[in-house]
Amino acid sequence: MKTKYLVLVSVLALLAAQMSFAGSLKGKVAPGKSVVYLESTAPVPVTTDKPVTMDQKGLSFQPHVMVIQLGTTVEFLNSDKVQHNVFWPSISGDKKKTHNMGTWPQGQKKAFKFNDPGVVTLLCNVHPEMAGYIIVSPTPYFAETDANGAYTIANVPDGQYTVNAWHEGKKLQSKKITVTGDTSADFTLQ
Repeated sequence: MKTKYLVLVSVLALLAAQMSFAGSLKGKVAPGKSVVYLESTAPVPVTTDKPVTMDQKGLSFQPHVMVIQLGTTVEFLNSDKVQHNVFWPSISGDKKKTHNMGTWPQGQKKAFKFNDPGVVTLLCNVHPEMAGYIIVSPTPYFAETDANGAYTIANVPDGQYTVNAWHEGKKLQSKKITVTGDTSADFTLQ
């Protein structure tokens, strides 16, 4: 009886492994130094609980562009000798999602958990020349392209997705795709 049970468990495990294929999404975005991320109609669990840091240093946001998964907490650190402020007027154009974190001195940080997907334009009321971006991906499937625009998103489960490409100063572009094994999607942003 134990032998039949072990055989049955082994067969079920093999079938489950075959049913959950994962591939990759590769492509090229013009211009380079862009961000690519996937949206899914299927629920995707939040896989991050570790905060990340966006620094304000040399009167700039560092990094200038940060990509995170939905549900990530960003700690905004002030490394400059002057006070800074962080606010965003919208998330992907939705002005109901504006937020102002206030102003704080050097060495201090304030945290914010991003629970809405989209493009967040970071600004500083104290220094109007400062700007940065946080791209909040609704899935863990995202990548920043290299200088030539090449990107790879690995371990993407087979299925239906919307792939989005974003670059500072360009219009967000989206395409519906089906990932089956290794899939490709290219973009030319206007």
